[in-house]
Amino acid sequence: MNKQQTSLLFCLLMDGIGYATYAFPVLGELGDVLWAPVSAIIFYRTFGGWKGSVGSLFNFAEELLPGTDFVPSFTLMWIWNYVSRKRTGAAIVKTQ
Repeated sequence: MNKQQTSLLFCLLMDGIGYATYAFPVLGELGDVLWAPVSAIIFYRTFGGWKGSVGSLFNFAEELLPGTDFVPSFTLMWIWNYVSRKRTGAAIVKTQ
């Protein structure tokens, strides 16, 4: 699958929305319950494939469970994809 690299800015924005629930101590957990499925769907549609499937389940749990909003799941997946693409590109150059 030749998919365009997702923007780091987009990933930071998505993680920022997830962090925003900390601003409202009581309403924050309700916000997490509403945001968790939306975030998981966006995560899957953004990254796709097996990484998107596994990552969206992790993202859903991370947003839903109290006290775990600090994990930047979108940004971590962006870093993983970025490093993977760099390694793949480097391996192709070395073999030619």
